[in-house]
Amino acid sequence: MKFWFRLAVLSSCVVGAWAQPAAPQTQAPPPQSALDAVLFYQILLGELNVRQGSPGSGFSILLDAARKTRDPALFQRAVDMALQARSGDAALQAAQSWKREIPTAIEANRYVLQILLALNRIEEAGKALAVSIHELPLDEQQGAIASVPRLFGVVQDKQLASDVVEKALTQALNHPQTSASAWTTVGRMRRDAGQISRAVDAATKGHAADPKATGPLVLALSLMVSANSSLKPMVDAAMKTDVVPELRLGYARTLLSLQLSAEAVGQLMQLNAKHPDFAEGWLIHGLVLLENGQLPEAEKRLEKYVDLVANSKTPEHQAGLAEALMALAQIAQKNGQLERANQWLARVPAGADPIKLASRQAALLAQQGRLDEARHVLAQIKPANAEQARRKVLTQSFWLREHREAQAAYALVKAALDNTPDDTEMISELALICEKLKRVDEMEALLRQLMAKAPQDAHAFNALGYSLADRNIRLDEAQQLIEKAVQLSPQDAYIQDSLGWVTFRQGKHKEALAILQAAYKSRPDAEIAAHLGEVLWTTGQTREAGTIWREGLLLKADNETLVETLKRFNFKP
Repeated sequence: MKFWFRLAVLSSCVVGAWAQPAAPQTQAPPPQSALDAVLFYQILLGELNVRQGSPGSGFSILLDAARKTRDPALFQRAVDMALQARSGDAALQAAQSWKREIPTAIEANRYVLQILLALNRIEEAGKALAVSIHELPLDEQQGAIASVPRLFGVVQDKQLASDVVEKALTQALNHPQTSASAWTTVGRMRRDAGQISRAVDAATKGHAADPKATGPLVLALSLMVSANSSLKPMVDAAMKTDVVPELRLGYARTLLSLQLSAEAVGQLMQLNAKHPDFAEGWLIHGLVLLENGQLPEAEKRLEKYVDLVANSKTPEHQAGLAEALMALAQIAQKNGQLERANQWLARVPAGADPIKLASRQAALLAQQGRLDEARHVLAQIKPANAEQARRKVLTQSFWLREHREAQAAYALVKAALDNTPDDTEMISELALICEKLKRVDEMEALLRQLMAKAPQDAHAFNALGYSLADRNIRLDEAQQLIEKAVQLSPQDAYIQDSLGWVTFRQGKHKEALAILQAAYKSRPDAEIAAHLGEVLWTTGQTREAGTIWREGLLLKADNETLVETLKRFNFKP
C-alpha cells in the first residue's frame, strides 16, 4: 500500500497541470487530456529512473513524452533534469525541441539563451536574445533589455559580448519606445568592455531618443566618474528639469567624486527644496557641509534626516541614522558641547559600524584628555570579519599617529603588513608613519612600492612629491611626481596644494599664490591655509597672511604644519 501511495504522489507532481477536480454535472466536461495510460507510465518511468540514479535514461524518456504531448511542463521538466545532471548539451537539446514543437513558448527561448551563455556559445546566444526580445509585448521589452548586461555578465570576452548584444538589439535601437533603453544597455556593455568613447556615444544617443528616460543619464553618471567631462553639459541640462530625486542625488555624488563640491551642494539644495521628504538628500547634504566646515548648516540638515527616519526600521535608514548621529556628535564635539555629543552617540543603533562608532567615542574621550581610555576603546573593537580587522588596525594607527605615538603605530602596521604584504592601504599608512618618525628613506621606498603596485593612486605620487618639496630637495623630480598626481586627480584640492607648494619652492611666487588660493577656495583646510599664508607673507601681504592663518586655526588649531609655520614666522594670532 505504501509503495502505490508513493507512486500516486509522484504522478500527481508530474501531471498536476492537468489533474482537475470533478466538475459539477451542470458544467461542460473538461477537454480530454493528451495523457493516456501509456504516457502516464512513461512519465512515471522517467521520474523513477532519475530517482534511481539514471538521469540520462530518465531524461530521454521524459523528453519523448514531452514531444508526444507537446506539454510545456514536461519540456521544462526535461530541461531541468538535464541541468541537474550537469549536461548542458542535453538541456539545450530539450529547450530547442521545446521551442520547435511550441513556437509561441517564450519561456523555451529564455532557457535556450541562458544555456547557450553557460556553454559560452555567445553568438548563438545573441540570436536567441534577439528572438526573446522580439517575442515580448512592447511594454515588457524595456525591462528585459535593461536586464541584458547582468545576463551577459558571465561572458569573459567583454568586447565580443558587447558586439553580440548590440547586433541582437538592432530592432530595439530603432524603435522609438525602446531606443533609450536599448542604447543604455549597449552603452553599459561598451563601458564594461573598456570602450569608453563608444559608451559615451551610446549615452548621448539614448538621451536624444528620450530626454526623460533615466537610463541614459545614469549611464552618463557612471562614465563621468571615469574622468569623462564631455557628458557633463548633457547631464547639467537634464538636471534643470524635474528629474527623480534618486537621479539628482546620484549626480551630486558624482560631482563630489569629481571634487566639484560647490556644484554638488547646489544640486543638494535643489533636492532638499523640491523633495523635502526624500531623507537621503538631507543626510548627504549634511555630511558634505560638515566636510566643508559649515557646522551650523550641516547640523540642521542632519537633524532633519534624523527626524525623517526616526521611526524607520529599514537597514538603509538604520545605517544612515547611525552615520547622521555620529556626525552630529562630531559637530557637538567641535563646538565644545561634550555632553550633547555623548547624547547623540547614545542614540546610535546597535547594529552600527563598530569601528566608526569607536573612532567617534575615542575622539570624544581624547578631547577630554582621557587618552588612555580612548586608546582602550579602539583596542576593544571586536571585528566581525577580516575586513573589519584590517580597518581596526588602520583606525588604531591613525589615532596613534595623530596623538604623537607614531612608534606604536609603526609596530602595529608593520605586524599587519607581515600578514598582508600587498595591502596598498597599509603600505600608504606605514609611509605616513615613517614621515612622522623622520624615516624618510623608508618612507620613499614604501611610496615607490605603492606607485608600482597601484599606478593609478594619485596620492602615492603626491605624497612623495610633497615630501621632496617640503624638504626643499630634488624639486624638479617633486614637480614631476605632483604633476602626475594632478593628471590622475585634477580636481583634488590637496594635490593642488602640493603643486602650489612645489611651485613656491621653485621661486615662482605669483604662480604659486594663484594655485594655492584656488585650492583653499575649493577646500578650506588648515594645512592649505599654512602654505597660502606663507606665500602671502613672503610676497609682503602680511595682513592677508594673518587673516588666512587665523582661519586655519579655526579649522584645526592643532594642525602640525600650521603650528610650525606660525612659530617659524613668530606670528601671534
